[in-house]
Amino acid sequence: MARIRLDHIRHAYTPELAKANNYALREVDTAFEDGGAYALLGPSGCGKTTLLNIISGLLTPSEGHVRFDDKDVTMLSPEARNIAQVFQFPVIYDTMTVRENLAFPLKNRKVPAAEIKTRVADMLRRIGLEAKADRKARGLTADEKQKISLGRGLVRSDVNAILFDEPLTVIDPHMKWQLRSELKQLHREFQMTMVYVTHDQTEALTFADKVVVMYAGEVVQIGTPEELFERPQHTFVGYFIGSPGMNVLPCKLEGDDAIVSGNRVTIPTGHSGYHSSQKIELGIRPEFVSLVPRGQGIPIQVEKVEDIGSEKIVRARMGEHRLSAIVAEDKEIPAEADAAFAADRLNLYADSWLVERG
Repeated sequence: MARIRLDHIRHAYTPELAKANNYALREVDTAFEDGGAYALLGPSGCGKTTLLNIISGLLTPSEGHVRFDDKDVTMLSPEARNIAQVFQFPVIYDTMTVRENLAFPLKNRKVPAAEIKTRVADMLRRIGLEAKADRKARGLTADEKQKISLGRGLVRSDVNAILFDEPLTVIDPHMKWQLRSELKQLHREFQMTMVYVTHDQTEALTFADKVVVMYAGEVVQIGTPEELFERPQHTFVGYFIGSPGMNVLPCKLEGDDAIVSGNRVTIPTGHSGYHSSQKIELGIRPEFVSLVPRGQGIPIQVEKVEDIGSEKIVRARMGEHRLSAIVAEDKEIPAEADAAFAADRLNLYADSWLVERG
């Protein structure tokens, strides 16, 4: 296992794109700690698979260095890095049995036969395929094949990290929750460095100890699920994390108040470090928007109410801006409603980045 250090990584797929300053990765400078479970989360095209392939050695970055602990591995192959990678589509040997698939990487590394037998038996038990150990892999389901891919990485003792590139894409929806839970349990047991690429926030937030949110080729925030929810460092994080995402309302500042669609909202004091020329926005999660009778808050126009069972999602307009609120299932929606914001849950953004208090 290893601590993975990404030292000022930038990448363009051709020299011409680099000259035009068109980078798939603008600059990534961060580290994944030894034994941590990380998720690279973001929309298609944000650079997360490019970054994963640079970590694995399938790509050499245009600039910067990749280090495993204190060793520079930037120019080393995936084999030399001792990386295990699990792809979207299971990569296994269909003509081999489940047992033979798991033993294959150990045989290649000249592990003694007795040790191979012990490790494979243990892994069969852990991934729940003991009963199918001697069946050919071609007849297994997609989730069973993906378990073999995972087991091939975990069965090795020399793995520095296991990398997952959207591994649940081809798995039936009812099996995804089970596989995520099993993967999380295996991480707890083995304490291997794991990096998991996904565009699905549920997968990221349920698997990872730390989520790395990427947008337009850069890392915009690294944090726990709680940190991403409560204090999004970038408006994209607020929008992307949560269902529905954070309300982001353009505003201007007057003293300790934000003016939104002509309405005055008192914000927590002490914000600094922004300029009047910047684009200023107010962020508030739908969970912290209350609907109150007319005259007690900011006037809104309710357009739609979505009843999702445990709660209701109210879609409304505040002047020219859209606003979402989440209310309890048993709460009545006033015919004429105002919106009230929880003051301690308001976030202020300048040019999309969080303005810290104090």
